[in-house]
Amino acid sequence: MTIEALEHETTISKCKEIAQLISRRTDSKGNGIHGTAIAPLEFTRQSDTFTSMHNVSEPILAIVVQGQKEALLGEETYRYGVAQYLVISVDLPHSGFVTEATPNCPYLGLKLDLDPVQLCDIISQTPTCADKKESVKGWFVSDATLPLIDCALKLVKLLDTPQDIPFLAPLIIREIYYRLLVSEQSEAVRQIATSGSNMQNIAKAIKLIKTNFAKPMRIEDLAEQVNLSSSSLHRHFKTVTSMSPLQYQKQIRLLNARYLMLAENADAASTAYQVGYESPSQFSREYSRLFGAPPIQDIERLRIAQI
Repeated sequence: MTIEALEHETTISKCKEIAQLISRRTDSKGNGIHGTAIAPLEFTRQSDTFTSMHNVSEPILAIVVQGQKEALLGEETYRYGVAQYLVISVDLPHSGFVTEATPNCPYLGLKLDLDPVQLCDIISQTPTCADKKESVKGWFVSDATLPLIDCALKLVKLLDTPQDIPFLAPLIIREIYYRLLVSEQSEAVRQIATSGSNMQNIAKAIKLIKTNFAKPMRIEDLAEQVNLSSSSLHRHFKTVTSMSPLQYQKQIRLLNARYLMLAENADAASTAYQVGYESPSQFSREYSRLFGAPPIQDIERLRIAQI
């Protein structure tokens, strides 16, 4: 057996060990995302397939240890499974669903919030190539290395000794950051915390769009606020997010509309105006295109699913 094959086999074995630990901690909690005693760490559990989920993810590392998942960002589709990881480096609206899971063998994964401040501290102490000016995607999937899975296993095991968490968790998380920074996708991770990088400029533009999503947006004004030309903003935004600034704003509007109707029982017409639409009919069309059903039907479907 080659060294690469042996390492892959060991990585899969350790993913199974992590899956057992996550399963033990989530068996009684059911499907969903479950917090842990380690603040940035969450577990994901899903026992059925094709339950579509729409949300906006902040910068995270997500590792799959059992099952498979498919995620859609703009017009791109990403598939990932056991011993693969996903990194999201800016706030991105996306949809996804589990493609391999059963009640006896659910989809299991772990998510770790990425802190730009901690990344910046580690970046300052690690060697780097010459600064790259081109933009990189704000979302990627890669195969997990054995050292990265080792770190994940140590972090999950730490939950069994809560008295050790305050001292050891930051050290393990720091090593996870280091492993990401020396991975094949190091440039994308590095740009999360590199001042003046295209990723940070786009992250600033994203924050402005999210803060003012219900207001009309002029690309020229947004570009000026992030010190880019209109053409540069559009080009870099498309590269990082796989969508234009206007498409991004539309998704944020629709996600907020869905929340308002579900959580606050708001009607579709008033919600449309509240999130920035001038035409309820246009709102209904775009809502149906994103969520697969008109507002009333979609909200009824979600409420039934919660029962």
